[in-house]
Amino acid sequence: MKNKTTYIIDDDKLSIKLMSMLISKNKFCQEIISFHNSQEALNELRKNCNDSSSLPDVILLDLNMPLLDGWQFLDEFVQLPIKKEISIFIVTSSIDPSDIEMVKKYAIVKNYIMKPITAQKLEDASKLIE
Repeated sequence: MKNKTTYIIDDDKLSIKLMSMLISKNKFCQEIISFHNSQEALNELRKNCNDSSSLPDVILLDLNMPLLDGWQFLDEFVQLPIKKEISIFIVTSSIDPSDIEMVKKYAIVKNYIMKPITAQKLEDASKLIE
């Protein structure tokens, strides 16, 4: 399995629960770690940036969150001295064309996934993971 650990970053607890259940059922990864805000996730990434074994393989990132939105998270993430390849997927309910266009500016983002996430969308994401 290429994806051992997945971070889910979403302020909606129900979304996290549903994604976690679907991920487990479809064996997308071995471990799921969820964050209810992107600042907590950034703090964890900063703390572990020199220890690849403590970093996720995949990040499922919501865009619309309080405190630090998905775009701000990405801006901070690219500044981290992380050597490990981490596949980031935007998982959002936003159908705003400007969001879809904006994601192209981030080479680290593998894909833009519309909520709700499905088994097929997870399978498609798996194929994009390094």
